[in-house]
Amino acid sequence: MRILLFGSSGFIGRHVRAALQDVGELICPGRDRHDLVDGEPEALKALVRAERPDAVVCCVGALTGTPGELMRANAMVAATLLEAAPGVRLVRLGSAGEYGVVPHGHAVREDDRTEPVGAYGVSHQAGTRLFALTGNTVSLRVFNPVGAGQPAENVLGRVAAQIRAGRTELTLGPLGAYRDFVDVRDVASLIRAAVTAAELPHPVYNAGSGRAVTVREAVHMLTREAGWTGTIREQGAGPQRSAAVTWIQADITRARTDLGWAPAHDLGSSIKSIWAES
Repeated sequence: MRILLFGSSGFIGRHVRAALQDVGELICPGRDRHDLVDGEPEALKALVRAERPDAVVCCVGALTGTPGELMRANAMVAATLLEAAPGVRLVRLGSAGEYGVVPHGHAVREDDRTEPVGAYGVSHQAGTRLFALTGNTVSLRVFNPVGAGQPAENVLGRVAAQIRAGRTELTLGPLGAYRDFVDVRDVASLIRAAVTAAELPHPVYNAGSGRAVTVREAVHMLTREAGWTGTIREQGAGPQRSAAVTWIQADITRARTDLGWAPAHDLGSSIKSIWAES
């Protein structure tokens, strides 16, 4: 099997690369060979023709930026891949941000209504809808990925970086929202399952842990793991892409039923891996 993996050096991508290493021949073009966001569509078509992949995995996208930048990185990349690799199995990362506001206590299913609250969620929703129009494609709605290599764009990444820098006081946004933190290794194993499945019964799968905890609990788990005893102040607003969402939890039944997948790591294991790499 020949697999073309974009974004293999990113937070999720490098774990995906490890998960796919023994599946077949893995081709991981960097931006110097093709920039999936800003590169020309014809250049991508030429790359696909040259490599003749059986599957293309896209771990490229943007968390922040202007509406135009988010649409280019999340929706237009999906559209370009569909044009460049017709008939090839395509796997892309979507986002739990596509769901928008969810009633407290409800575990969202893939066929629940999607009403994103910002441009980030809208951009991923557009990419997911485009993929769903074509067979042999799948979008994985990733919830809150955590683990080794955690970027500072995420609150746990910021906390780890500031503790490493010797800060004795942390100022963070509100931490009372409930989030479904999923280990990045489990996201990678779901991508592997989607790539290798004999068939894809559905075009969308949730990539979550199936459990929601407050961001505050996750932050305190990290500070305890680090042995940090400073002060945390909560003030300001949360990230625009999710500030209005006070609860999100995945129903992961579909991935378990169709692909035989289930998370293998709990939040404590994920937190340990964040700090172990520090």
